[in-house]
Order: sequence, then structure tokens, then C-alpha cells
Amino acid sequence: MSTSLFDQTIFGPINSRRLGISLGINLLPNDSKLCSFDCIYCECGWNPEKGTVKAIFPTRAEVKRMLWKKLSEMKTEGELPDVITFAGNGEPTMHPDFAAIIDDTLLIRNELCPGAKIAVLSNSTMLHKSKVVEALKKIDDNILKLDSAFIETIRLIDQPVGRYDLQKVVDNIKQFDGQAIIQTMFIRGNFKGIAIDNTTEKELNAWITILQDIRPRLVMIYTIARDTPTNDLQKVPTDELETIADRVRKETALDVQVSG
Repeated sequence: MSTSLFDQTIFGPINSRRLGISLGINLLPNDSKLCSFDCIYCECGWNPEKGTVKAIFPTRAEVKRMLWKKLSEMKTEGELPDVITFAGNGEPTMHPDFAAIIDDTLLIRNELCPGAKIAVLSNSTMLHKSKVVEALKKIDDNILKLDSAFIETIRLIDQPVGRYDLQKVVDNIKQFDGQAIIQTMFIRGNFKGIAIDNTTEKELNAWITILQDIRPRLVMIYTIARDTPTNDLQKVPTDELETIADRVRKETALDVQVSG
């Protein structure tokens, strides 16, 4: 299927399924993807082959200037966002100045649109870095990916780049003392001849057990809504997502948000 990159550092606002009116910040290159995962469902497509693209990050000063300009324009027009969301062409916490940019964003938000939340969509792989953790503790919505409780499924669906230790990732998420949001993508299909389904009883039992251990503030469950880089994936019907959500609520008493 056709996929697309975010070609601007500040993009939108867009109407997000999960977050409302969202002004996006892409801390990755505007012309290529850069991520510690290579998810088979990623709307940005595949990671480029190693060594073929030189990653050029927007500088801290550029992000600060562009965000101030855009929010000032939106304030003048009376159309401020509900949330400022760090997302874009890969993993935002990979930016070398991520923590400082979060501090800048907090100051700008407080000055121009104090009613807006700040969210980061992360795949949880950079939580071994203390500066990343401290920055994520400062924001409103720290949204961390956990697509399965099995490393084999994560390797198939999320395709981590380099070493990935699931138990260490879970332990790192627990550093947020219940203030993290867990985000899980449910899909079915095939990839390279292997069947994919993280909605099976085995998958759900293990995933719910990890949720009970982490005790997040919120669980976001969703399915594919845009083009993916592989053609053999299927959406999970919304009614099935609602059934999964009801089960999580019943078994854990956690709050769950569904986006079909």
C-alpha cells in the first residue's frame, strides 16, 4: 500500500482519533523515517536501508521558533489545539535534544495556549535514558507502545532495530508510577508467510497480566486506519476492540479508550 512521510517539522492541526485537535511536532528528518522500530503497520513506511540516508534533525532553535510562530498564528485565529503531539517520521525521543525541546514546548504552551495538553507518542525503547524519562514525566500524556506481551510477536509486528529486552522495557515503563498511558495496536494478517493475530486468547491473557503489573493511567487500544507498508494486514473490527476493552476494565479496573 501507499505510505507517506510528514514533510514538515510542525504539522497540522489534524483531528486525531485519540487526542482531539492535535498540532504535531516531527522531531525526525522531513525526508526519511528514523525509528528504533520498523513496524509492519507504520503509515510512514519502512526504515531506509542502513547507511543510505543521513539523518538531519531539526535543531532545538528551529523547533522552538516554528512552534512559537504556528501557535501565535492559531491564537490570533482563535483556533488553538487541544493537544501538542510529538509524533512524525519515527521515534521522537531519539532526537538528541529531546529533553530540552520538551522544556521549550512547556514554556511556549504555558504562554500561548495553557489549556492545551502536551503528548508524546513513543515506542518505549529510549526509556533507559534518564533525560528522556524525566522529560516524559513533565508532560500531560506520556503514551508508550506495548503491542504484545511476547517478544516473538513484537519482533514480528514491531521489528525492533537492534537489541530489545521486553522485561527491561516493562520495568522502565513502571518508572512512571502509574502515570504512563499504554497504547496497543491490534491487527491480523500475514507477513512473510507468518500468520499475525495479537487478539488471541493467549496474547490477551499475557498482555492483560503485564497491564496489571504496570498499572497505567489509561490504556489506548486501536487498529490500523491508514495505509501500511505491507498489503496483507487487516483491521480488527471495532466491536471486537470494545470487547477487549470491556475485558480489561473488568479484570484490571483500568480505564480504556478504544479507537476503531
